[in-house]
Amino acid sequence: MNTTPAHGSGTQVAERPATDPSTGSPIVIELTGVRRHFGSGDRRVQAVDGVDLTVRRGEVVALLGPNGAGKTTTLDMLLGLTAPSEGTVRVLGSTPERATAGGSIAAVLQTGGLLSDLTVQETVRLIASLYGAAALARVATVMARADLVHLARRRVSKCSGGEQQRVKFALAMVSDPDILVLDEPTAGMDVTARRHFWDVMRADADAGRTIIFATHYLEEAEQFARRTVVMHRGSIVADAPTARLRVGLGERTISATVAVGGSADLVASLRATSGVVDVRLDADRLSLRASDSDAIARTLLAAGAHDLEIAAPTLETAFTALTED
Repeated sequence: MNTTPAHGSGTQVAERPATDPSTGSPIVIELTGVRRHFGSGDRRVQAVDGVDLTVRRGEVVALLGPNGAGKTTTLDMLLGLTAPSEGTVRVLGSTPERATAGGSIAAVLQTGGLLSDLTVQETVRLIASLYGAAALARVATVMARADLVHLARRRVSKCSGGEQQRVKFALAMVSDPDILVLDEPTAGMDVTARRHFWDVMRADADAGRTIIFATHYLEEAEQFARRTVVMHRGSIVADAPTARLRVGLGERTISATVAVGGSADLVASLRATSGVVDVRLDADRLSLRASDSDAIARTLLAAGAHDLEIAAPTLETAFTALTED
C-alpha cells in the first residue's frame, strides 16, 4: 500500500467527481482507453490493452481473470504505482497519485513488505501518524475491525501470512478512504478470518465505501460482488451484475435417472439437440448441461426419467466460458 501522506499542512482534497446521470451516483473511478506495456521490441509485453472502466460510489466490483490477465497492473494504475502507456486514469475526479497521497484511495496488496521488528500496534500507529491526528484517533477502531486487538503486542515477524494480511487491511483503513482496492485480500486467511473480513467489507459497502477487488476465489466474487468485471489478455471481456453474468453465460446442469433400455437413443437425441453439451450416461444416471433447462426437463420426463435435478450455473462456469481459448 502507498502510505505517502498528503503534502503541506492539510490533506489534499480531490476534485469533485463526475456524476453518472443514469444513476445519480458520483463516478469515482474512470479509466479511458488505458493501455500499459512493459519492455520493447521482441520483449514487449502488453499487460493492459484498451481498458475502459467506470465505477460509481458505493459499488462492490470483483475483478476476475486468469494469471497474466492484467488485473494487478490495472490496480497498480488506479493507485498511481505505475502510469499508463496510453489513456487516462481518474480517481475521484483527479489523478491517482493525488487521491492516494490524500488517503482517499487505499489498498491491500499482495506485494509490499511490513517492518518485521515492530509490533502490530506500532505498525498501525506509524502509518496512521502519516495522515495526522484524525487517523491516529482511528487506530483502536481499525485494530478491532481487522480483528488485531489480541495481536497488538506481537511482532509482525511472528505473524502468520493471514495475520499479516489483516495488518495490511488495518493500514489501508486508517485514512478512512472513500475507495478501497484489494488484490487477493484474503490470501492466507483461514475460513473464520475470511468470513470476518467480508462481513466488515459488506458493512463498509452498505455505508457507501467503494470496493474493487481482484480474487482467485470465485466464491468470494459470487457472494460479495454486486458487479463482476472479467479480464483476459489485458482486455475486459465481460462487465455485468454478478448474478446476470452467472446466469447469462453458464448453462444449467441437469441430471436424471433413466431406464437403461432405450437410453442410448435418448443420449443420441440429446447430443443432437441445440444448446445441449456434455451429455454423459453413468449406469442409469444421465447428466448434461443445457441453456434451456425447462425444455430438456420436459423431454426427459416424457421419456420416463425420474429423480430429476437442475442446478443453477455458477460464476465459475461463466468465468471458464469467457477465458477459455
